[in-house]
Amino acid sequence: MSAYGSQAMSTSLARVLMRRPGKSLLAADPQEWHYGPTFDAPKAIEQYQAFARLVEQSGAEILWLEDEGDGLADSMFTQDPSFVTDKGAVILRMGKPLRRQEADLHEAAYRAAGIPILGRLEAPGTVESGDCVWLDKQTLCIGRGVRSNQAGIDQLQTILAPLGVTVLGFDLPLWQGEEACLHLMSVISPLAEDLALVHAPLLPASFYLLLKERGIRMIVAPPEEFADSNGLNLNVLPTSPYKVIMIDGFPKTKAAMEAAGCEVQTFEADALCIACEGGPTCLTRPILRRD
Repeated sequence: MSAYGSQAMSTSLARVLMRRPGKSLLAADPQEWHYGPTFDAPKAIEQYQAFARLVEQSGAEILWLEDEGDGLADSMFTQDPSFVTDKGAVILRMGKPLRRQEADLHEAAYRAAGIPILGRLEAPGTVESGDCVWLDKQTLCIGRGVRSNQAGIDQLQTILAPLGVTVLGFDLPLWQGEEACLHLMSVISPLAEDLALVHAPLLPASFYLLLKERGIRMIVAPPEEFADSNGLNLNVLPTSPYKVIMIDGFPKTKAAMEAAGCEVQTFEADALCIACEGGPTCLTRPILRRD
């Protein structure tokens, strides 16, 4: 049985790449890294540990990257620098210059784990995996915006074409500006093959219509909780279909998912996710999801 392959968003999470925050986060300049007023590095590390326990309890194997003080404070958000297909890993090129070196960490981890490298993006192309949503195994949707550009999308189409994958680009709004982070996954979290949590006002219209055409039911997250969380109420990690992990403190969003049949676990994340602008999905890079 393969030890890698993740051309899906909500099937059972079996293996995942994660990095414990440590020395780099403790030394981070909140202004440089665009961290918010609730940032507290020691508290963030404790909250991360609670999140990691939930991932372990789901049954997923964690492949760990360690933070020995390389200065890459955002590298705990392992979602973005790469993704894994059924034929190997794709190493991306980050749109945020401070995060460019993270791609090398991922490539080294995959090689050490015996996972082949299918391809790597080159300048001027940029794609962050937070902009990537697998609609099905053969269709990868990418948000085109501040972090992911057309050159990167074109390179991914070339890399993935031999797998029979079609890459579709969708324009994202600027929203809160270049420094803030709006990914495609900021406005949609797949919860099961036929169910997704969305923030409808920021969904690209053509993407919304494609979801409807595919028969995907959409739970519209409460807009006031989206505003209060800077969108992180929507950042929900499926560990298997209808079983998800989310940030604590957004009861209306939690209740909406439960009403649609989801089992929801929460963890406190004001110092970690809210402050650092990345939720539970961002903190994980699925390596293997099983049907």
